[in-house]
Amino acid sequence: MTRYILMVFAGACSFGILSTFVKLSYGEGYTAAEISLSQAFCGMLCLWALWAATGRTGSRTGVKLPWRERWRLLLTGVTIGLTTFVYYVSVKYIPASVAIVILMQFTWMGVLLDWIFFGKKPGVAEGVIMLLILLGAVLSGGWMKAGEWRISVTGILFALLAALLYAIYIVANSRVGKDVSPLQKSVVIMTGSTLGILLVNAPVLTAAHLDAGLLKWALFLALFGTIIPPVLFAKGIPRIGATTSAIVMTAELPVAILCSHFVLHEQLSTWQCMGILIMLLSIAGLQLRNKI
Repeated sequence: MTRYILMVFAGACSFGILSTFVKLSYGEGYTAAEISLSQAFCGMLCLWALWAATGRTGSRTGVKLPWRERWRLLLTGVTIGLTTFVYYVSVKYIPASVAIVILMQFTWMGVLLDWIFFGKKPGVAEGVIMLLILLGAVLSGGWMKAGEWRISVTGILFALLAALLYAIYIVANSRVGKDVSPLQKSVVIMTGSTLGILLVNAPVLTAAHLDAGLLKWALFLALFGTIIPPVLFAKGIPRIGATTSAIVMTAELPVAILCSHFVLHEQLSTWQCMGILIMLLSIAGLQLRNKI
């Protein structure tokens, strides 16, 4: 169990660095649509190339995917693709530290969805850990520094929508493609992700920013956003379930806060350090509980 928890943890940490570098890409004039689509497209191409290079064998089960399963995986990919795009839009309106805290609401949303649709009621221990993580999220997001930012309803709504889509992705990922190899599953999911972002943004996309600068950001963000995490999640999430995955994936928040501090030189307060510590200890407590 610990092995798969660490996989999901590593994938979340990889996701955590994205918002900082997306902010940097905005400074060069690129848009959320351009960044999210180019990131997903590059990630999809790399995964397809990797799958083709392995002769479509490796860890495959040898069972051909039925069309129904392919559509389920594609739709799962659409949810994570739209999560990325909507979250990138939200950081245009509100600080990244605030957006990531709102995104962390996927924790209770995912647990609630798993309970409502699949009857998987969280235990007392999971509930306590989840509350501690939410407390850590509030502290680490810098909410104690009230009045230092103006509330944007648009930004908050986009971040909440991203959280809901993220929760749907986690629950769906834990239920579909269990008999498919992680690489093949990731290939289909990232294809759905790319198609979802393209369909939503097709009317506003232009060739104005199709240059080497965009390719630079696309390759970097694809590596840490659409190649490493999907493969790790495809392997780990079905093994540990949606509830535990939702808890472990909150590691994305402290990583995002620390990354913005060291790269963007954003101020890190004592309250934020306390929040990060609470979250990391809570995740460690979850791992310890699973070992007992």
